[in-house]
Amino acid sequence: MKKQKPVIAPDHIAQAILILRGRRVILDRDLAAIYGVSTGRLNEAVKRNRNRFPEDFMFRLTIEEAEASRSQFAILNKRRGSNLKYLPCAFTEHGAIQAANVVRSTRATEMGIYVVRAFIRLRDILASNKELAAKFAELERKVATHDQALVGVLKAIRELMTQPIPKSRPIGFTANLNEER
Repeated sequence: MKKQKPVIAPDHIAQAILILRGRRVILDRDLAAIYGVSTGRLNEAVKRNRNRFPEDFMFRLTIEEAEASRSQFAILNKRRGSNLKYLPCAFTEHGAIQAANVVRSTRATEMGIYVVRAFIRLRDILASNKELAAKFAELERKVATHDQALVGVLKAIRELMTQPIPKSRPIGFTANLNEER
């Protein structure tokens, strides 16, 4: 029996991985598409096996997170099925593997390997760029300090502009004959 190539490339899987609440996750709709099942079927399998999904494997998004995860260009229609009915679930790397186990399809088992590889690839990319991230953080700190200094200079200039200029006497010897003593 000849094995089929994966329908979804690991690079596309890596693009579906988001960072929410400080964790790398993949949303249920993306995971269901990768595993070749409907989102409803995936969520049913998860619900039946809820004890296999602790909080560090899967969590439900808040309304704000769900709205932010939708396309910004999507226009909501009033017809049925256009709006969010259920808040999506977010699966961590371990939750995605567990989901492949509870869905129990050959495609889910095969694609589970690619999902893990995508998470590993993303982790390696982030680890290799730690030095770059440290330099970027240092630059951000310098810019913040620089911005604060600029704000201080601008405030001082504004104060100088708003203060009235005191009347001063002319310099030198002058005689004003109209002035009384």
